Amino acid sequence: MMIEFAKYHGLGNDFILIDNRLSSQPVVTPEQAIKLCDRHFGIGADGVIFVLPGQNGTDYTMRIFNSDGSEPEMCGNGIRCLAAFVAEIDGNQQENSQKRIHTLAGTITPQIMSDGQVKVDMGVPRLLASEIPTALGAENQKVIDQPLEVAGQSWDVTCVSMGNPHCITFVEDVAVIPLEKIGPQFEHHAVFPQRTNTEFIQVVRRDYLKMRVWERGAGATLACGTGACAALVAGVLTGRCDRLATVELPGGCLQIEWSEVDQRLWMTGPAQRVFTGVVEG
Repeated sequence: MMIEFAKYHGLGNDFILIDNRLSSQPVVTPEQAIKLCDRHFGIGADGVIFVLPGQNGTDYTMRIFNSDGSEPEMCGNGIRCLAAFVAEIDGNQQENSQKRIHTLAGTITPQIMSDGQVKVDMGVPRLLASEIPTALGAENQKVIDQPLEVAGQSWDVTCVSMGNPHCITFVEDVAVIPLEKIGPQFEHHAVFPQRTNTEFIQVVRRDYLKMRVWERGAGATLACGTGACAALVAGVLTGRCDRLATVELPGGCLQIEWSEVDQRLWMTGPAQRVFTGVVEG
């Protein structure tokens, strides 16, 4: 079977997008997705995203297979790419157009802005240990600056769910973090029953954060939208940053705002098409 696809990236976090609207199930398996994501023997990507028919009154459904074949609940950079892809295949690239997208993390609403950036209502963060989920602390309490032993070192971590789990720790200099070594140890730590994404954050100013990320199921990536949102929430909870800030990732910057009125998070950033093609599935 020949499958048409488009390659997109959001700040270097790259995805294979597939128009899957004629079926309620992904047209490729997790095992096939692993092969497609291989950067030497496949197309190369951090994940494969499927645009499926909407559910529960939404316009579309988003599903994603990571480069290791696992399925995350949501992906912030990925949903910006999906919004741009949907606008293209719909033939509706009007500014300020919105779509309601069903995800495993709930309904997400991206909006294409006049400058081509995509602004996304990321919803309300979940903060209780049972919602992350994590075994750190009591299940009905928040996990804020809790000590966690990883790689022979104690790290103060704050945990946030954006529909997917995040463990955030603040450091003096993100550049010196041995990400490939300690990232997997955070991801697979026993206190995270569903594994975790891990963000290392350097506070440059109260309105400017630097971030490096180890993504669950994908490893070190150039950007993570849900991670940037979780990082800002952790910064606010620990008194380190403001509710509106720029988050600088290796692939570029995202603007993140956590509303004090309704507690919803807003993420604004780019999504760019790289190329289109056909691959044998």
